[in-house]
Amino acid sequence: MGRALRIAAGLIWLFALASRAEAAPHIVWRLDNPFRLFDDAQLTDVHRIIYEGLQPAERLAPIVSAERRLQSIFPGGWARPAYRKTCWRASENRYSGCEDGDAFAHPTSHRIRVGLAGIDPGSAACEWTVSSRGSRDQVVIATRTGACRDQVLVDIPYPEGAEVSVRIAGQYAAETYVTVEDVFIVGIGDSFASGEGNPDKPVSLADDRDVTYGAAPGGVPLTGYPARGGTWAALGDDDFLKNGPEWWSQACHRSLYSHQVRVALQLAIENPHRAVTFVSFACAGAEATFGLLLRYKGTEWAPDQPDRPQVSQVARAQCGNQPVIEEKYPTAFSLAGQLPELNDITIAKCPRDKARPIDILLVSVGGNDVGFASLVANAVLQDKGLLRKLGGWMGTVFGSDEALRAMPELAKRYKALNRAFHGNLHIPWNESDRIILTAYPVMSLLDDGRSVCASGGLGMDVFPEFDLDEKKAADGELAGEELYSVMKSAARTYYWSFVEAHRADFAGHGVCAGGSGPDDEMRLPRRMAGEWAPYAPSLYRPYAPRRRWFRTPNDAFLTGNFHIGSAVLSSFLQMDSAAWFQVVLASTYSGAFHPTAEGQAVIADAVLNRARKVLDKYSRKMPVKTP
Repeated sequence: MGRALRIAAGLIWLFALASRAEAAPHIVWRLDNPFRLFDDAQLTDVHRIIYEGLQPAERLAPIVSAERRLQSIFPGGWARPAYRKTCWRASENRYSGCEDGDAFAHPTSHRIRVGLAGIDPGSAACEWTVSSRGSRDQVVIATRTGACRDQVLVDIPYPEGAEVSVRIAGQYAAETYVTVEDVFIVGIGDSFASGEGNPDKPVSLADDRDVTYGAAPGGVPLTGYPARGGTWAALGDDDFLKNGPEWWSQACHRSLYSHQVRVALQLAIENPHRAVTFVSFACAGAEATFGLLLRYKGTEWAPDQPDRPQVSQVARAQCGNQPVIEEKYPTAFSLAGQLPELNDITIAKCPRDKARPIDILLVSVGGNDVGFASLVANAVLQDKGLLRKLGGWMGTVFGSDEALRAMPELAKRYKALNRAFHGNLHIPWNESDRIILTAYPVMSLLDDGRSVCASGGLGMDVFPEFDLDEKKAADGELAGEELYSVMKSAARTYYWSFVEAHRADFAGHGVCAGGSGPDDEMRLPRRMAGEWAPYAPSLYRPYAPRRRWFRTPNDAFLTGNFHIGSAVLSSFLQMDSAAWFQVVLASTYSGAFHPTAEGQAVIADAVLNRARKVLDKYSRKMPVKTP
């Protein structure tokens, strides 16, 4: 009798619902954690909630709009609680361990949140069933019971999907067939791809102490500098070094603020039925040759130093648990000897029938190939300074003429890369637009898009020999224009997608763009006579919205504060006292002349627009409306 009463009550309840002017009961669902790089769904939820709260005008540039909102919630940066909760395993130098073990790029299921809509469930209980198919002899995969007002978590097989049905008091209420779209996005490239200049955990600076670096080579005292917090006793000792900036890939300075990460994350959160499997092997300092096609060990020593070229790392990710094939190429990538460094190289590939197809390959490379750092050094190092005599801080200092002479070889390197993208990573030749090459933003152009930053040390008073030269900066921009042309030509030649819209946006937001607000202050805090000026170091907000979208040397010192052990530094320079060079490292190797997190977000929005079009073009599923 009790069972009959329950069934009758359920029938009466459903009949009452049907008599209302409400929508029919239907099942709604979304992925629990659509961004599979994060191993905690709550980390993704933060970004999803921010996105869903954006106004229509903000959604025209959703990533930079979200970045600005996130700052009010996470003054120290939103990546700080997230960078150690990714599927990147530094000790293994690969992606694994979140849900699918070593087969990170080969998911077998996705967890979804499923609920009942179109009704007022009151206190009724729902019985959920997940079945392999919708026929009478269906195989039940899982069942769940819970209050109809609540969502329940169920796992859906991938790629085949499953039927999800719900009953109330034993009576059928609704059903739907759930299939998840899982997109495989890969990021490769250099420091602009890795997010250099934006450590996930920036350095923490203290107000109660300062540090002295002795004197610069010209005799200028280097006193009253902001100092790291902690209990370190001497500059460069073990405790000092342990209290430095941190990244989700330390060796490559790979940051969650990277535009490649932000594009993949946005594609995940804007569609409730889309999962994004994202891997990045971008590494600061990488070139098309040393980095992508030849092994490059990264920008600093760390347990996750790359053990293979980036193309080979991608192939290993495509293979999951299956072994890759290490193949030797005598001349294929050297273009019959035109690129001798690529003679007799070994690159991995995953067998085509085992390899996870790449939906989008995000690429940023070329700047290091033509001497980006040397051009910058030429523009900001005083002609008679010791640093210029030492060769800058990243190799030989040279001007635009030398960079221009390197352009033809860069064009050949792009050709070699194209062969690897298709031959080793199995991107179909007739789908070359899945490869998205991103142009570099302008660094010193003013609002008019023609003039460059005026000569002077604005944003560079961290070290006496830094002094921007307007003419050399203009020459650098001309070289940048030629690099842009070479990149655009390569993309056109090989039918890659090319993203350039952000270049115009950066005019007026370059390395010399200051303002009146505290976050736009260009001067470095210094402690004189016991007082900090123009502000205390703890007030510096590395990820605050500001007018400049490039890190100045001052910004780099306050954000990354890169140092090395004093003994190593003295040995490297063969000097009795080299403390002053720590200032150079802290203000350059920390990401100077690279986009801020906000700048990376601006780039990401431009790339996002192109990535959406690529996915729409090749979607193997019916389009799903975004919320």
